[in-house]
This record gives sequence, structure tokens and C-alpha cells, in this order.
Amino acid sequence: MTNTRLSDATLHSLPPGVDAPRYDRAKLRPGIVHLGVGAFHRAHQAAYVDDCLTSGETGWGIVGVSLRSPETRDALAPQDGLYTLAARDGDGEALRVVGSVRTLLVAPKSPEAVLAALTDPDIRIVTLTVTEKAYLRAPDGTLDISHPDIVHDLADPGSPRTVHGFLTEALRRRRENGVAPFTVLCCDNLPANGATLHRLLIAFAQLRSDELARHVADGVAFPSSMVDRIVPATTDADRARIASALGARDAWPVLTEPFRQWVIEDRFPQGRPAWEKFGVTMVEDVGPFEDMKLRLLNGAHSAIAYLGLLGDHATVDRAFADPAIRMFVDRLWAEAIPTLPQDAGLDTASYTVELAARFSNTALAHRTAQIANDGSQKLPQRIVSSALARLNAGLAAEHLSLVIAAWIAACEARGSSLPEGHFTDPLDAPLGELFGRSLPAEETVSAVFDLAGFATGNARKQTLIERAATHLTRLRKDGVSSAFAALGVRGNEPA
Repeated sequence: MTNTRLSDATLHSLPPGVDAPRYDRAKLRPGIVHLGVGAFHRAHQAAYVDDCLTSGETGWGIVGVSLRSPETRDALAPQDGLYTLAARDGDGEALRVVGSVRTLLVAPKSPEAVLAALTDPDIRIVTLTVTEKAYLRAPDGTLDISHPDIVHDLADPGSPRTVHGFLTEALRRRRENGVAPFTVLCCDNLPANGATLHRLLIAFAQLRSDELARHVADGVAFPSSMVDRIVPATTDADRARIASALGARDAWPVLTEPFRQWVIEDRFPQGRPAWEKFGVTMVEDVGPFEDMKLRLLNGAHSAIAYLGLLGDHATVDRAFADPAIRMFVDRLWAEAIPTLPQDAGLDTASYTVELAARFSNTALAHRTAQIANDGSQKLPQRIVSSALARLNAGLAAEHLSLVIAAWIAACEARGSSLPEGHFTDPLDAPLGELFGRSLPAEETVSAVFDLAGFATGNARKQTLIERAATHLTRLRKDGVSSAFAALGVRGNEPA
């Protein structure tokens, strides 16, 4: 592998086939702080911003913030924030060096530096991809005010640990200094993500002062958005291949698919980049697009992950090539589609055809274990909401309820048929204690529902528990093939 490191100094020596920044990075001004500067952000929002910078909008450089680990900063800081985005499909790999991330901060190392960035008057937008669990919601969806990090941030607001603490303290300081509030743009897979974060932040601010809560409630814009791009984990083999193509070493390139989508509610009082020039859909209401993506793409992804793990499929493309899983996903979509808004102009037929092609992309090697993480946080909006909608309408939810059972079975399988720690969940400690009791299926499912807050307060909760328990019994006894057979899913006939 070459000893030359990707950096501003080596951009001029990249091969002609590599797309590189065509603007003067030294002249960029920060306009966006991004919380959660992981692989997805670098494959998605940062690439869209890079497009805008290339078009001459030089006031939207990104300050990237890691809320936990210094790994991204340590990898990219020696590269001046540059990294390679590799879009892969069956036709090959297109390499692009992205230059929109100008500064990298690590919140636990320097919370004051993060607050200083957030209070900079040039910062007009704060974007977030921190995963569902970082929003610290209690099982009923409200702010978990007993969480140790929330307790810490209320006691020591000048040294926050949470998204809530950083945003609230920064908004307070901006108001005190006469600086207009930034717009908060959530890009995580939460239902009505902007409204959800707004509600949580008001609750947190209320614990500090009524005045601050009113400012967050009335003075700050929280547009919702929907994001979509498949981003598998980067491997050492990827690093070696990309370094060879670049003639320069990139410590953390990002892999992705050619497809990308971003739908945003157009509410930005302090301005925004002209994202619509580069394929972003600006709308008044993102809800229908969000529901379609959560229930069809993300819901199918979770199904493929857990059923794939139980069927010994390491990647999405291998699992989706299994005729039974392929047939199951078609039937899962058939259950989920009627739960979507019917008057929003959604083209679900074209969307699922496109999803099938994306799931079949053998070049990505998207690991099922990667998708399986944090199921207790993901399944409510991906699967449980659809299942309850069908049950409340008097319809069956057999395929949806099997996904819940498959998640429980996959969690139980860790340490036996699956490696210990093969994937993780915020509820791993109480789940481990529960599974250690070897309870019957219905008692297990009921306890899991209570732990995760699934279907709380819904009249169909017990029905959904019973359906999932029936599937879990089959999965425990005879595996995935038995559960499929009970639904007539054999993969040898059209769905």
C-alpha cells in the first residue's frame, strides 16, 4: 500500500478518473454543524453539500462532531477532512473525494469547542445522524429524564454529553448573545423526526427553565426529513483497493450504492444550500415519503437482517437471493403497503421494484449483522406500527409479526448459533437476563414488548404478542424453514 496520504497537498496528484473537489477549500466558511459524523453522513448529507460547494456556495462548509468516539477525527484530521466516497454496483466502482467536511471535533474530548462551533453566528443549520438510541427516549416515547447522561447535562450544562444538552445550551448562548437560532435538521430514522426531536428538546429545556423551553418551542425551526442510501461498513480490503486506485492512502473511505434520496421540509429561517439543484426534494410535508421508506425499505431491511442471520446469510444480497426470503419480503411489502397514506401520490410499485434491485447489489456486501443492531429502537417505526395499523383495521399481520419474532430469536441465538455480540442492542442487559430464564414463547414476547415499549397502550398489543409468540415457538423448535412453511413461504412459486 502507498505511503502517500490523501490530503489537500496530494489532491493534485489523484488519477484523472477520480472526482475531486473543484473549489478552493481554503476559502470555505462553516455554515453547518453536523452531530454524528459517521459513515452515513459522509455518504449522504456531506456529499450533497459538496455538490453545492462545487456550484459556488462556499458558505456551507461542515463542522463534523463525533459524540462518542475519536475514531473518525483521528482518521480524517491528518487528511484535512478529505475522504473517498466509493459508489459500487455490478457495473463497477466510481470514486469521489469529498471536501465539504472542514473541521472535526470530538465532543467528549472538548465539549466547549463543540459549543463554540454551535454558537458561531455563521452556523445556520445543525444536522444530525446519531441513530435512534441517542435520542434517549423512554419506552413511551417521552424523554428519559432518568438517563444518567440527561441527569449530567442538567447538572452541568456547560459540559454536555447528549444531543439535547448540546443543542439546548447552544441555543441558550445564541439567544443571550443576540444571535438568531440555527435550524435543527434531523436525518435519523425516527417517525416525524423533526417534530419528535423538537418535542424531546422542549422537554429537556423545560427542565432547565420555562423561558428556555418557550424559546425552543416558538423560536427554533425543526423541519423533518427522510434520508435514504445504503452504506455498508468499510473493510480493510476496501481500504487497500481504494488506496491502489487513488495512489494515496485513505484511512477511512466510505462505501455506498449509486442511489441516494433526501426529502426535506422547506423551513429554514436562516437560509440553506440550494440542495434541490442536486436532486433533493423540498416539500411541505415529508410524512408520506418517510412512512414509505421506514415501512418498505427499512422494514424489509430488518426482516432480511434477522431472517438472514437465522438462515446463516452474512450479507443482504445473499439473503435476498434466498428464494424463500425473497418471497417473504414481497409478502411483507403486500402487508405494509395498505398502511401507507393512500392519497399522497406514492408509487409503491416502482419503489419496491427499485428496492429489490438495490437489495440484490452484490458489490456492496452489506452485512446483515450491521443492520441488526439496535432492533428495539428500530422495529417500532419499521414493523410494529404497520402491524398495529393492520390489526386495528381488522387485517392480518402474519409476516410483520414474524419479523418481531425473528428479532427476538436472533437476539436469543447470540452466544449459541450466532457469535456472542454479533450485533448489539441498547436493551442487551435486560434482554440477556430475560432470555436466561428460558420462558415459554408468549411470556418471552410479552416481557420483550414491555421492555422495549412495543405497542404500549394499543388495544391490539396482546393480539400482536400472540402472533409473534406463535412464530417464535416455530423458530425455536425448527428454525426459519418451519416459520416460513407455516405461512406458505417456500420460495418455489410466485409471491
